[in-house]
Amino acid sequence: MKLIKFFIHSAGALLLAAALVRFLIVTGSDLVLAMPEPMLGLPLRYAVLLVGGFELLVALICLFGRRPGVQLGWLAWAATNYLVYWIGLFMMHCHPQTTCIGSLTDPLRFAHGNIGMIAKFLPAYIAIGSYTALFWLCIIEPMLGRRRQSLSEFLKMSCPACGIHIRFASKNLGQKIPCPKCQISITLRRPDLLKMDCFFCHGHIKFPPHAIGEKISCPHCNKDITLKEPV
Repeated sequence: MKLIKFFIHSAGALLLAAALVRFLIVTGSDLVLAMPEPMLGLPLRYAVLLVGGFELLVALICLFGRRPGVQLGWLAWAATNYLVYWIGLFMMHCHPQTTCIGSLTDPLRFAHGNIGMIAKFLPAYIAIGSYTALFWLCIIEPMLGRRRQSLSEFLKMSCPACGIHIRFASKNLGQKIPCPKCQISITLRRPDLLKMDCFFCHGHIKFPPHAIGEKISCPHCNKDITLKEPV
């Protein structure tokens, strides 16, 4: 999720920059802005303004929204519109610099600079990032959630005699079984939780005995710590 949120915010920042540049373009007096836009049929000035307004809307959703699924949906929709637009230009044999997308750099004479590079790769960045992130959220994350849920149906405890860790299904709580190592009879029960303080924020952390030695992120400060047996 951290990587997905970084992509959403970075895409929003790039779209915001693109929108501001487009708004700057329409204030100019370049003659190219009076030409008709081949795909939309509007004067280029108004087509640039329309695209800039759309990019500004998506940018604000990405920067200030709180629902990653909705934000990625808007980005995927924007990327799809970019893709359809470019395909239309290719079929019409139109040069991008005479359109509301390509003219991002033409009136300002930045076609070969940083803004020109952003204009060329922004649609691809948004498309690849949004489609990949949506695939993760809609397909991969639910699969991992089901796997975590299935794993949570199992418990672990330590044999009171030899200390070996025993994994068992939660439905078998209360049953008596022979220890697989020392063969003494033990009753399956929930392990008593241990407690320790985070080394960084001193927040209290509870964990089962079998987790001693594992590395986790502190639930309070998110820093990586190693679980140790309380003194």
